[in-house]
Amino acid sequence: MKKIIIIYGIIAGLVIVVPITLSIQYGNGSIWFGYLIIFIAFSAIYVATRQYRDHYLGGIIDFKIALQVGLGITAVAGVLYTLVWEVYLAFTDFRFIEDYAQAIIANARNSSASEAEIAATKQQVEAFKTQYRNPLIRLPQTLIEILPPGIIVSLFSAAVLRNHRSIKASK
Repeated sequence: MKKIIIIYGIIAGLVIVVPITLSIQYGNGSIWFGYLIIFIAFSAIYVATRQYRDHYLGGIIDFKIALQVGLGITAVAGVLYTLVWEVYLAFTDFRFIEDYAQAIIANARNSSASEAEIAATKQQVEAFKTQYRNPLIRLPQTLIEILPPGIIVSLFSAAVLRNHRSIKASK
């Protein structure tokens, strides 16, 4: 099980990291694009769980075991994502957070916000930037970004694949 988790976790992590990093680097990334990529990458959970069921368990897998495979892949991909994000931040001298802060302030200015609201937004952004410099806050926050889709796909895959009658085992 560990081999499958590590291999598919790395595959999922790379499928997430490469397009998201490129989209951020070239300025056309969005949160929806990011989560779409994450869900596509986590299709590896279904494939890996099915492969483990068919090749190692004789075509039958327990929900708990299937969930463990999915959550393991999620964890490996999440750690890879977090590590690459840290490297990206280091190489860009935290440029992302500065760009993000400027975008939030620009949105406040472009909305019908009053000067007091804009000042409050600036204050919140500065507090966020200070917090984000702390790795004890940033690392778990980065990891948590990727966990919900991984948990959802893991639960779905475990539920579908546990019933050997739902999708026949390949031989």
